[in-house]
Amino acid sequence: MPASLRELRERRASVSTIKKLTRAMELIAASRIVKAQQRAQAAGPYARELTRAVSAVATFSNVDHPLTTEKPNPKRAAVLLITSDRGQAGAYSSSVIREGERLHQLLREDGKEIVPFLTGRKAIAYYTFRQREVAQSWSGESDAPTFARAREVADALIEAFLTPTEEGGVDEIHVVFTRFVSMLTQRPEVIRLLPLEVVEGAEAPAADDVLPLYEFEPSAEDVLDGLLPKYVASRIHYCMLQAAASELANRQRAMKSATDNAQDLIERLTREANQARQAQITQEISEIVGGAGALADASAGSE
Repeated sequence: MPASLRELRERRASVSTIKKLTRAMELIAASRIVKAQQRAQAAGPYARELTRAVSAVATFSNVDHPLTTEKPNPKRAAVLLITSDRGQAGAYSSSVIREGERLHQLLREDGKEIVPFLTGRKAIAYYTFRQREVAQSWSGESDAPTFARAREVADALIEAFLTPTEEGGVDEIHVVFTRFVSMLTQRPEVIRLLPLEVVEGAEAPAADDVLPLYEFEPSAEDVLDGLLPKYVASRIHYCMLQAAASELANRQRAMKSATDNAQDLIERLTREANQARQAQITQEISEIVGGAGALADASAGSE
């Protein structure tokens, strides 16, 4: 049964309100993406220099630090899953969760027990709904992560890694996050955080790039004790910044798509309302003409 003119107008007004909301959210996400990219770029030089320092210590010293030592026969693996706190970002959180599930499957096939660490309400809701145990979780800063939060996460992961396995510790730590490639491309990725794998970041070092020589004071062990926790926190913070930029890019695209769909629906409802109004006018004219003809016939008969 076709909708009435009043129903069509009410639906059009409702969709127009939704369009205003999605358009506003699209503009907010677009403005925040620039800030998120700037934060990620600002963290790059510090992360690169810290990586060079850690690489130099690991290369020019013979220190076996607990964070750089591969454990024999690893049995437990911690997985840090970085998702968003809010929805309306398309498939952003679901793609990260799917990547995490694939990692879980691979680790289980290797005979390892999974210990989840979660950031973002979406991941927390996913695990809570399935009644899965979680070692620790954080939420509230997915679109603007701070280094203090990254340091808090790093301390918890390092503590779990340094704890013996038989006492509830872990042998490996993996991070699942979304790398921001461009406004159109965001890619879920997995990195192994501990045991430490020193990398230079997204950009490969030049062929003639030579690490500087360092003198360790008071000792290489003390230098590693000070550098490695900062290095782990820096990598986690970098992953969080990449995830924040990816979340905002996905939200902007999702809200733009919602705005476009709302506009298409408004145009369709407007056409249907015009057709309903035209049909109503035609019916009223037909009734008037029919009534006038009936009165004319009645007058002619009375005469």
